[in-house]
Amino acid sequence: MSDLSQFDLTGKVAVVTGGNGGIGLGIAMGLAGAGANIVVAARSVEKTAQALEDIRALGVEAYGITVDVTQEPAIQRMVTDTIDHMGRLDILVNNSGIAVRAQPQDLTAAQWDSVVDVNLRAAFLTSKEVYSHMVNAGGGKVINVGSMYSLFGSDWGAPYAASKAGLIQLTKSLAVAWAKDNI
Repeated sequence: MSDLSQFDLTGKVAVVTGGNGGIGLGIAMGLAGAGANIVVAARSVEKTAQALEDIRALGVEAYGITVDVTQEPAIQRMVTDTIDHMGRLDILVNNSGIAVRAQPQDLTAAQWDSVVDVNLRAAFLTSKEVYSHMVNAGGGKVINVGSMYSLFGSDWGAPYAASKAGLIQLTKSLAVAWAKDNI
């Protein structure tokens, strides 16, 4: 049997945006399986309720926060509520994402903006909001969920591919800027 102690997250708190379904729920379940307490931050109250039940079945604490990651005050409340309810915030997983399936020439500026706001701008805002809490705690982890489309492009989802490519550079930039803070 292999030593999994390096993956022990007991006592840590992870916030997963879009953590109530799909990849986000899979990430939340994986972190919970390693012992982390989970905050599911998402829009759908119903999906979040089911996700919390599944996560709690793994024997960890789970808390749901309804949030629209395109709204900076909502992100600020998400972080404050996490600290108030869980006492700490160690891991942020920026998983929320959307796509509009259309050829580039058929996209509206509003469609472009909505995808970039959720996939890229929200990751910046949430990362920025958790920064001081992680510094005060001596460090933390920010995990941004990208896509292979960031490398290959997409005929059906130009704003998705562009936002995910931007997310790669945001991730690298945050890593360089915050390495000194153990983040």
